Amino acid sequence: MTVNQLSVFVENKPGRLSEITSILQQQEVDIRALSVADTTHFGILRLIVDKPAQAESALKSAGFTVSLTQVIAIGVSDRPGGLAEAMAVLSGGGISVEYMYAFISREEKTAYVILRVDNIEKAVELIQANGIPLLTETEIIHGK
Repeated sequence: MTVNQLSVFVENKPGRLSEITSILQQQEVDIRALSVADTTHFGILRLIVDKPAQAESALKSAGFTVSLTQVIAIGVSDRPGGLAEAMAVLSGGGISVEYMYAFISREEKTAYVILRVDNIEKAVELIQANGIPLLTETEIIHGK
C-alpha cells in the first residue's frame, strides 16, 4: 500500500517551478500534493500526481532529473494531536521518518500525510495494527 511520488531536482533560479508546472499542465497531469525543500543552489520538488509515469517521462524529456519514490500516505484526524498519535505509533515501533508533508483531504475532518520512512513494510504493519487509515494512490488522487 504505497503511493508513487515524483522527486524532481530543481535549480534554485527564477522560472524553474513555472517550467515544471507548465510541463505537467501540458500533459494534463493533476498535482494532488507537493513539497519543496531547498538550499542556496538547488531544491527537491516532491509531487503526488494522478499520472506519475507520464509526468516522470515528460519531465525527463525536458531535461529534468526525476525519480519515482515509494511513500506511504495516511489519514489523520484534523484536530490537535491527530498527527502526534500517528507519530507516536511509528516512533514506538522504531520507525524513523525521513520527511513528511501534509495536505487537506476531500474528506471532512481528515488531513492526509505523506511519509517517507526507513522501513515501509514495518510502518504499514504498525499503521494498520493501530487503526490509522492507510491510503491508496487512488484515494489520494480521487478521494474516498
